[in-house]
Amino acid sequence: MPKTSRPVQANQNGPDQKVAPKTVLASLGPGLITGAADDDPSGIATYSQVGAVFGYSMLWTMLFSFPLMAAIQEICARLGRITGVGLAANLKRVYPNYVAYSVVSLLCAANLFNLGADISAMASAAKLLVPGPAAAFAVGFGGLSLLLQVFIPYRKYVQYLRWLTWSLFAYFITAFLIHVPWRLAIRLTLVPSISLDTPYLMALVGVLGTTISPYLFFWQTSEEAEEVRVRPQEAPLRKKPWQASASFRRIALDTRTGMGFSNLIGYFIILTTAATLHGSKSATMIQSSADAAKALEPLAGKSAFLLFALGIIGTGMLAVPVLAGSAAYAVAELFHWRASLDHKPGQAPKFYAVLAIAIIMGIGLNFLGIDPIRALYLSAVLNGIVAVPLMFLIMLMAANTAVVRQFRLPAYLRIAGWFATGAMLMASVFFIASAIRQALR
Repeated sequence: MPKTSRPVQANQNGPDQKVAPKTVLASLGPGLITGAADDDPSGIATYSQVGAVFGYSMLWTMLFSFPLMAAIQEICARLGRITGVGLAANLKRVYPNYVAYSVVSLLCAANLFNLGADISAMASAAKLLVPGPAAAFAVGFGGLSLLLQVFIPYRKYVQYLRWLTWSLFAYFITAFLIHVPWRLAIRLTLVPSISLDTPYLMALVGVLGTTISPYLFFWQTSEEAEEVRVRPQEAPLRKKPWQASASFRRIALDTRTGMGFSNLIGYFIILTTAATLHGSKSATMIQSSADAAKALEPLAGKSAFLLFALGIIGTGMLAVPVLAGSAAYAVAELFHWRASLDHKPGQAPKFYAVLAIAIIMGIGLNFLGIDPIRALYLSAVLNGIVAVPLMFLIMLMAANTAVVRQFRLPAYLRIAGWFATGAMLMASVFFIASAIRQALR
């Protein structure tokens, strides 16, 4: 009797099925790094401002945004695992070229300003710890990040990035070095305290925009595709559908852990600054993550100050490669260039050129007299512009059988993904409207 589909069925329990990691820790990779990179120095600045100005009243946002963030990142990860290519390549396959080029252009502009703000924040934090010129620290941190990405193979580099996520525990520890009214904090976490005042709405939009950022969508998708390329036993699910069950379980665990970790750290940053800076004279002076660290010292002690400052540097070293890498992957995919952090620079010269240019331009912003807070503001506006249409396109691709074949989203991801898109639409409308009002004043 001729063989039919029996070999494929057998492979469900065969060698290819051994793609599932043996331990929980081994299954944490792209999602964990993406979530940790979301708490970059510019995000720390936003959370610090929220805690200093509004106290505990916005702790609920971290709980609210977690399922939205986790859903959209899981959807992006699934797209990368199913297709074996990044988000830009998928956009170009499905939509007219001008759509992909427009989205990637906005992404690169936003990432550039974000890179400048993050490198500036790292330099400012280092200056608090060690006397020296901020410009020299900016060049040092940016150059070190670039060298690590260029000369260390992807699989080793990912391990270093994974270890850098431990720096985020600085904010968790800091919260236990100070007095926190836990009963009040927990109540305001579970029962939202919402105001319709313009400053509050602006802060709410800032938190959502900082937490759910387009560059994370591109990085997550590209890193899942990268994982497929560097693991010989794996292939895009379009080619090896029997790997889907194990892969989707790993992706779900990875992204939910990473996004949960991200929001937990954001929660403790708000909590720490609320407990120490809210109601003080320093509250209105917090314009950056370094300002928050400096303000903590007289109120929370030397230990809290040191942990907060070191955390800024650690998260910056984690975020800079994600920001630059997401831009490099997106541009390379648009022009069909070879793109992989696992390749040597000579094997993917154009990809590494884009990555280097992004970091160098981010460093350069520190020498052009551009206010890092202004850079952060411009980045947030651009993220607000690109996030909603991009999420809309992602959700349509995830439902398109020409893209995902039989691997359509389960109901819970469809609902959560569209809810996240709607929430970001409202946030973006408020943010852009407020930006226009401010520009017209």
